[in-house]
Order: sequence, then structure tokens, then C-alpha cells
Amino acid sequence: MRVAFATEAAPGQVNEDYVAVAPDVAVLLDGAGTPPGAESGCVHGTAWYSRTLGSLLVASMSRGADSLAGTLADAIKAVAGLHDGACDLSHPGTPSATVIMLRRSIDVLEWLVLADSTLLLDLGTAEPMVITDDREALVGARYRAAMDALDSGSPAHVAARRDYVESMREHRNRDGGFWVAATDPLAVEQALVGAVPAADVRAAALLSDGASRLVDRFGLATWQQTLDGLHRYGPADLIATVRAAEESDADGRRWPRGKTHDDATALYCRF
Repeated sequence: MRVAFATEAAPGQVNEDYVAVAPDVAVLLDGAGTPPGAESGCVHGTAWYSRTLGSLLVASMSRGADSLAGTLADAIKAVAGLHDGACDLSHPGTPSATVIMLRRSIDVLEWLVLADSTLLLDLGTAEPMVITDDREALVGARYRAAMDALDSGSPAHVAARRDYVESMREHRNRDGGFWVAATDPLAVEQALVGAVPAADVRAAALLSDGASRLVDRFGLATWQQTLDGLHRYGPADLIATVRAAEESDADGRRWPRGKTHDDATALYCRF
């Protein structure tokens, strides 16, 4: 397995994404940040959560003894214990993250996707297999109008985004809403999981939504073009292309969005 990855924080921010690899194992997490003026109930923060959960996942996946879902559930429980009573884990804004897990054996490539980060699998067909969970986007469509009507970064937009996040918290890890890794291991039951014959997979790409927005928000590339670009130019080039697009529409009028810039992470595996 040959791997290249790049990760870049949104300008002026702490990177709340996490990416790591080990032999035949890859993980990517995208932490859900807390906007200015909103509370989380946690003294550690989202970046701590992503890094701690991700590190546990890589170590456990490398041992290979459990299913990916079981591994994630155990890691969520373990991280909840590490808060050590200092945090309010019942708070609706407690740190959370999307998760992609990929593990390859001689015969099988296993994957798990929880929430809206995107996994691409190049199976040598006309189009790649695209695995992502759009439930958060479907819920969010109910609440985006006020935020999207305002110039990104303006005081009114910042306030509207805070209101949007507060509204979305009411649907997090609930039936009829969307599911992420946070404190409840039962959320893992909602993950997308699967496996394909290892021999069928030429390459895989793991993308946080800050990297996938080139396709799914900006519409400036297809998934196949993204895979081709990762193969030819590497993940750093993809992120640079995303940043250029963001800068070309800094006020969000062409592509309304919650954040002008987002943490962006891309990992490309060639088998």
C-alpha cells in the first residue's frame, strides 16, 4: 500500500481534522468545531477529541482482532472515559467527529464511514464507488436559508452560523437526524460499512468535507477527476485547488457555505 496525504487547517484556526496510517490501515476524522459564542461542555476541545479517538482507532485496527464497527464503538467508550468527569458529556455540543476507517487484508478491503466525510474506491470501472452519508446535509437544508443569504464572515453571518449549529445539535445522534462519533457508542450502528475483494481495488481516497467541497459544494470537478488528480499531483494539490476556489468566492455568494475556509484533509492510497 503506497500512501500520500495532506492536511491543512482553515487559515488562522486549529486543525480539527485527524489523519493517520499504519501498514494496511488508514483513518480520517473531521471534528465538528464549536463556533464563537457557542458552548461545548468540554474543557479539552474538538481537536483533542479527533486526535485521541483517531489514535486509538489506528492502534486497535492494526491488531485486526475486531470488526471496524466494534473497534469504533470501543474507542468511543474509551475516549468518553478519558474526559474523567471534567466535562459535561450530556451537553449537545460535546465534541464529535466524522470517521472513515479503511483496513486491507490479503483478501478483503473493509471500510466504515460515519457521517459526511467521503470515501472513494477506484475499482477500475467507469466511475468510482462513492461512500458518504448525506443525512446531515438533508437535515441542514431545513436551517441553512438565513445563513446562506448572508456574506460569509460578516457579523450577521457569524451569528446565523451559530444559530444553525445550535439547531443542528438538536438532531445529532437522534432518530430522524444524523449520526457522528461523540460519546455514545450506539451511534456506530448507523455507520455505513462494507467490504470489497482486495484484488478489485486499485486505489482509495479519504476526504474530509473541507477537501470534498471541490466536488460536492463547488461542482468544479467530478469524483473521477478528483481521483485522477490525486494520482497525478497528490493530495496537497487538491487542497491548494480548494483554497483557490474559496478565495475566489470569499463572501460565499457563488457557493453559500457555513465557513469560507474549512480544515481540509485528503489521503490517497494506491494498491
